[in-house]
Amino acid sequence: MLRVAFLRLCHTVAAAGTMSGVPTVSLSELRSLLASGRARLFDVRSREEAEAGTIPGALNIPVSELESALTMDPAAFRALYSAEKPKPEDKNLVFFCQMGKRGSQATQLAHSLGYTGARHYAGAYKEWLEKEG
Repeated sequence: MLRVAFLRLCHTVAAAGTMSGVPTVSLSELRSLLASGRARLFDVRSREEAEAGTIPGALNIPVSELESALTMDPAAFRALYSAEKPKPEDKNLVFFCQMGKRGSQATQLAHSLGYTGARHYAGAYKEWLEKEG
């Protein structure tokens, strides 16, 4: 009985594209979004981790700075990160980390700040490196 409930839950989560209530993106979907230019990637690992390698095109904003970054003035964001600040209504703002935990936290934080298009790449940099690196 418990196994059936667990399998039903796993199927529901997979079908909904969420993990712990956080909208997710798979590797194949991420590839498609990147190829079409329809995603903005945010690497929420430490600067040292990101400098050692990241997904091409990702903007590094450590998770410890994310709340400050997403609430700052657009000009200050541009000055600090050399990029345009995402808008709350932007689609496919994809957050990732090394293994998945910080990326999920970052996506939840972005949602709590009104960024409705925030999504989590649950495979994280680990999967990207294994399959794309």
